[in-house]
Amino acid sequence: MDDAAASSTALATALMRSLHTRLDPHPLIEDPWGERLVPDTLRSRFDDARLLRSPAFPNVITRTRYAEDALRTAVSRGIRQYVLIGAGFDSFCLRRPDFARKLEIFEIDHPATQTLKLSRIEECGIELPPTVHFVAADLSKLSLVQALAGSSFDSAQLAFFSWLGVTMYLTRDANLATMRSVAHLCPPGSELAFTYMDAARLQSPSPAFEEMQKQVSALGEPFLCGFDPGTIAAETARCGFELIEDLSGTEALARYGRSNDPALSRPSSSHVALARVADRKAPAGGLDSTLPYD
Repeated sequence: MDDAAASSTALATALMRSLHTRLDPHPLIEDPWGERLVPDTLRSRFDDARLLRSPAFPNVITRTRYAEDALRTAVSRGIRQYVLIGAGFDSFCLRRPDFARKLEIFEIDHPATQTLKLSRIEECGIELPPTVHFVAADLSKLSLVQALAGSSFDSAQLAFFSWLGVTMYLTRDANLATMRSVAHLCPPGSELAFTYMDAARLQSPSPAFEEMQKQVSALGEPFLCGFDPGTIAAETARCGFELIEDLSGTEALARYGRSNDPALSRPSSSHVALARVADRKAPAGGLDSTLPYD
């Protein structure tokens, strides 16, 4: 990504969340903020119909819902720190203020992306609570530990990390290093919700996937890495985690009763997963999807 420009894929995903909220009669998420945070000068780069047709669209919606369901479960057992790695134009603290007030929130992203986001929040006349902390860092040059070192993040306390729509743009080594950083940064019981691309799709892409590859490469953000769903548990274990759950795109849609929804149901190469820093004594279990989204 050009250091002087905000991430185009971050802008696109913010707009996808807004389109889903506005057009879906029963949206899985309520996020109207993308169309406010993306300035008109950049909004013109994106065609709504193309965003809605994108193979990435269903995953953008389900991963947001999944991560925030997992966060709610984590908060119910005492976690009070929320770290968004590659936060982009995520609007959690804007659209869910009551939930956000219960947490110390740390948004980490590239300085160019974060600068634009903060300027847009100011232009919208929004005053954020002091519990929201913005950490500008290029994680291709700094480790997660280094990025958080200058913040008020408390590594002695449990934390929940979301790392959505990022791993496919990093090298394998960078991904594994980030996982190890999270595992070593926090006490056992801390959690990481993350997405990854099925490596098989990168090796044998469909025509639709090849088109998506061309689009992101043209934006300067090519796909670099995928993981094998058959070995992801072992990969995360070597980084210090216990894999709690791993859902394919089809399984994520089924979780929310949208398997046959023509707006969302289409072939997907993406997985969303939940991992917990190892040594937790309680037995592992899946995400509690009965908790309300509100």
